[in-house]
Amino acid sequence: MESTHLEPLALPAEQDAWLPWVQERASTGLREAGLEVAALKSAPVGDGAILQVWNDVQVALSGVFALSSLLTAVHPDAAVVEAAEGFQIEARRFSTDLYLDADVFAQLDSLDASLLDAGAARVLEDTLRAFRRAGVDRDEPTRDRLRRLNQRESELSQTFSRGIREGRRTTTVAAAALAGLPQDYVDDHPADNDGRVEISTDYPDTLPFLIHARDPAARRAVAHQFLDIGWPDNEPVLAELLEVREEKARLLGYADWPSYDAEVKMIGEGPRIPEFIDEIAAASEAAGRREIDALLEYARDEGEDVIDFSNWRHHLEALKRDRHDVDAQEVRAYFDFAKVRQGLLDVTGRLFGLTYTQVSAPTWHDEVTSYDVALAENGERLGRIHLDLHPRDRKYNHAAQFTLVPGVLGRQLPEGVLVCNFSRGLMDPDHVVTLFHEFGHLMHHVLGGRHEWVSFSGVATEWDFVEAPSQLLEEWAWDAGVLQGFATDRDGTPIPEDLVARMRAADEFGKGFLARTQMAYAAISYWFHQDRPDDLTAGLRSLMERYSLVALVPDTHFHAGFGHLDDYGSAYYTYMWSLVIAKDLFSAFDPDDLFDPDVAHRYRDTVLAAGGSRDAADLVEDFLGRPYDNRAFTRWLETAPEEAR
Repeated sequence: MESTHLEPLALPAEQDAWLPWVQERASTGLREAGLEVAALKSAPVGDGAILQVWNDVQVALSGVFALSSLLTAVHPDAAVVEAAEGFQIEARRFSTDLYLDADVFAQLDSLDASLLDAGAARVLEDTLRAFRRAGVDRDEPTRDRLRRLNQRESELSQTFSRGIREGRRTTTVAAAALAGLPQDYVDDHPADNDGRVEISTDYPDTLPFLIHARDPAARRAVAHQFLDIGWPDNEPVLAELLEVREEKARLLGYADWPSYDAEVKMIGEGPRIPEFIDEIAAASEAAGRREIDALLEYARDEGEDVIDFSNWRHHLEALKRDRHDVDAQEVRAYFDFAKVRQGLLDVTGRLFGLTYTQVSAPTWHDEVTSYDVALAENGERLGRIHLDLHPRDRKYNHAAQFTLVPGVLGRQLPEGVLVCNFSRGLMDPDHVVTLFHEFGHLMHHVLGGRHEWVSFSGVATEWDFVEAPSQLLEEWAWDAGVLQGFATDRDGTPIPEDLVARMRAADEFGKGFLARTQMAYAAISYWFHQDRPDDLTAGLRSLMERYSLVALVPDTHFHAGFGHLDDYGSAYYTYMWSLVIAKDLFSAFDPDDLFDPDVAHRYRDTVLAAGGSRDAADLVEDFLGRPYDNRAFTRWLETAPEEAR
């Protein structure tokens, strides 16, 4: 069957049908996976069909994981979320038992890799390594302990994520504290009878407030609540999660969790992570301190003597106005959400040779918009995307791409979901960049979703390369010619080219101290897993003082709401590692012709469409014609903002 004849997943048309539909689909997926495992075990030893049956197991199981993970994050019905969480735990338990099943491993290990084609041989090699990393070759008491640790890790992971997702808070401030905020923001936050206004910890509430509010005390109050999401309940959850991971790594014969975690990434070795963190921290030290000193001048003018996480955005905004004549409120007038969303589709369609057709398909919420994605050259449907871009209660409160359906050539179309929390009206420019970034993951999922082997599908590369394609796509959100296609004010006037140049120069200011901030987060990710401090709050404070040039807000507990400690584990360094590669990838594009189809389509076909079928370093080398290096990144880091113009 050709992929053009495949149909997207049919979602329930009525909200009250979601719960039985989820229960039926997830339980069917688990049942099918079990039947395929039984078939694999009963196949003749060494039979070449064993690997195909293994792929069938993975197709069924990955479908359950995708569905349960997405609905846990987005569905408004608590009963559906609870059911999805239950199936997620059940799927993890199934997966744990599967990778500890010595009979399944023996069947796979009986295959002769020399008789397989390159793709099949890669699947077999990766699969056997995954079994060994799970502990299939350990004795039965060790395997039993690993089962219990995996189960506990799943429970803790869910609890930690739920604490963040359901940890929405509000800060009540005087209406006068809205001085400096855009009028549309003020209109959306009417005062109560006592003249008070509620500011929630949702991004569209908190971030504009921290940028524009002129009242330092109100900013600190709002920041305090934002930085305490998940506290105190998530503290013991995280502490136990770190211990569980460490014990698991040691039972498997690794020195520590980071060593276990790094083995399957580009970086390769756990001790290389702190080395990389220190390299980037040192490279950004001088620029970062100059930037902080400049921000301190603004802070002192408002009676503040430190740059911390309650005020750096505000003072950076003032500096941008003064040095680069960039006023965020002026800029926001050009970024109407509906125009930005359509502009993003137009840009990526032109860049990658795609068409988007909006479809009236049922979803989990009426604000979700869905599009079929096809190749412009021949109309072949590649998959479907769903954009869930506005905040609501109980919804995942950051920005991420989720899989709904993993693509498999000839079997199922890839479907991905963009989950964000943007304003329904005017957008801040950094949110526009975030939207482009996250859409890069969606493109990777759809374009890489045409492989026979589901383990190659979509964003299936090494985890420290995953962000590079998304960081690359951000460059199109900074190009004047690109922006003028959709960034227009109320009268339809496109954003001026000079304003975009000033915006870019203003954005370049801060890359030093923000790189240090990223390294602080990476250090927390690594050292929390490496050292597992008895007092996580004290450990947070120590690492932030060492790496971050922006001070903590006193008595806050950022780590309790740092969701990436769960999904990224000890590997949050990957954002910066990927950025080094992204800057090198961008060097292949002509800044004066960002839509050159020869380059863009070669990148699409060489890097994105390949999914996880080859090592990321090899994909990048094929595209660039050489191994990647850090020269483009170093130039970017060392270039002064004025020179960037």
